[in-house]
Amino acid sequence: MSTNKRPELNRRAFLAAVPAICAVPLVASGEEKLAVDGGTPVRTAPLHTECPGTQFYDDKERTELGEAYDTHSLFRFYGPVMPVKVAKFEQDLAAFMGTKYALAVTSGTAALHVALTALGAGPGDEVILPAWTWHSCYTAILMTGALPVFAETDESFTLDPRDVEKKITPQTKIVMAVHLFGAPADMGKIMPLARRHGLKVLEDSAQSAGGQYQGKRLGSIGDMGIYSFQVHKFITAGEGGAVVTNDPLLYERAIRFHDLGLLRPIFKDRLGEPLLPFFPGVNYRMNEMTGAVMRAQLRKLDTIVARHRNNHRFVMDRIQDLPGIHLRPSRDPEGDLGWTIAVLLPDRKTRNRFVAAMNAENVEMSAPSGSIPLPREPYIANKAAPHPAWPSFNSPRGREIQYGAQCCPQTIAIFDRAAQLTIGPKYTESDLKDIVAAITKVYRAV
Repeated sequence: MSTNKRPELNRRAFLAAVPAICAVPLVASGEEKLAVDGGTPVRTAPLHTECPGTQFYDDKERTELGEAYDTHSLFRFYGPVMPVKVAKFEQDLAAFMGTKYALAVTSGTAALHVALTALGAGPGDEVILPAWTWHSCYTAILMTGALPVFAETDESFTLDPRDVEKKITPQTKIVMAVHLFGAPADMGKIMPLARRHGLKVLEDSAQSAGGQYQGKRLGSIGDMGIYSFQVHKFITAGEGGAVVTNDPLLYERAIRFHDLGLLRPIFKDRLGEPLLPFFPGVNYRMNEMTGAVMRAQLRKLDTIVARHRNNHRFVMDRIQDLPGIHLRPSRDPEGDLGWTIAVLLPDRKTRNRFVAAMNAENVEMSAPSGSIPLPREPYIANKAAPHPAWPSFNSPRGREIQYGAQCCPQTIAIFDRAAQLTIGPKYTESDLKDIVAAITKVYRAV
């Protein structure tokens, strides 16, 4: 009979050893060592992404610009020769998006300001927006004097309709649905919810021109939609924006606000007799050079979108069956632009490790950037405004509402465990295979 005894497990010693165990690079049998741990990277040179629209510049933009230049009429409404570039771009954009009207402006931020004003946002009103979005969404609401009210986002990185309903008050006037990173918001739930409560819906499609939801172009579903043509967008003139709508009254309000309250002859031709009296506005007029570039870019949008979607599908088809992988869900996979691929990891520490490992493999990845959980930004948490008497925060409701991380814990939790890479429209099959290889290698190890 053997007298050998199994040593007792010392719980304290085991727990003390856990940090050291976890610090050892994990390489499963038959798997490659990660580059971050000294292994050979998947790529010898980094795979970077560039701004989508700029990759498709060619002689078509040059020709449009030359034609505008030759007229010496770069102000959109008059000059030595009657200018046409911005006017034709508006007509082309409305036709492409499936709306009655389009109005070209100077930026996506300007488009938000114009649309919110057209929808009637002002002091005493509340506008619900996603907690995860770009600064302009919040700022534009503030510029109308209305009060921004944040709702949570879900794992699609867009508005959570369940939380939107919780945030509706008698003062709520507009819901701003942001189609983030080319991903459609859940318009099938947002629109009926808004209609039940008598609210207007503004679609922020700044990052999603060309995307769709159930066969309709993003921006054409709500009461108004906006687009940005800033350099990072799918189509770009470096800067620029547009507002679309099917409502002639909203269109006239947008026209007047973007152009000092005026209603010039070109718009009278589109609208007929004015519906509104004069009211003051600002100057957000697009110029002919911007309109010229945008005409050429718009004609390429379907091609740019198709390239992104094909490349996105190539990668997704090869990683979606990795055991246990958690990818960002889409509200409409067919309508999604396929701009990014996002992996949701268990926690922030794992996400950071995943990102570091991907970059070491020379496939660029990061925490989601650009758009972020806004409520925890200090200037928002502290209710900074252009003037101490700014109306948004000087009403009883404005003083009552609190921002900061505590108002969007769900959004922050999702953001902090998301790792995202951008798909380039001109990536080669070899590039795409490297992305698949890097994700597969890193996911299995991390």
